[in-house]
Amino acid sequence: QVQVVESGGGLVQAGGSLRLSCAASASGSIFTIVTMGWYRQAPGKQRKLVASISTSGDTNYADSVKGRFTISRDNAKNTAFLQMNTLKPEDTAVYYCNVYLVNSGLQFGDYWGQGTQVTVSS
Repeated sequence: QVQVVESGGGLVQAGGSLRLSCAASASGSIFTIVTMGWYRQAPGKQRKLVASISTSGDTNYADSVKGRFTISRDNAKNTAFLQMNTLKPEDTAVYYCNVYLVNSGLQFGDYWGQGTQVTVSS
């Protein structure tokens, strides 16, 4: 069973910064992470992609966060980070980490963390 755990959310004033972390692990299972990504969901809205990063380091960002957010990962530790700068009230949402991986049986799977709340006050 794969576990995905996020951390680093909180309350910050507009213009401030936060850094989110995501760690993937599995007991008794060997897997290779293909892509790690961050999504967010504001109240009453759909969950949307914020940023993603491949094993080779290719990144993809939502237009609304380009130039302010940076995604990175540590492949050896199966972790990903989202550095969020110049935060705006509209960045307020629950942020979810997504892990797309393949296991030793060549089965692909999509796993989500429980989410971490980010609140930006004006």
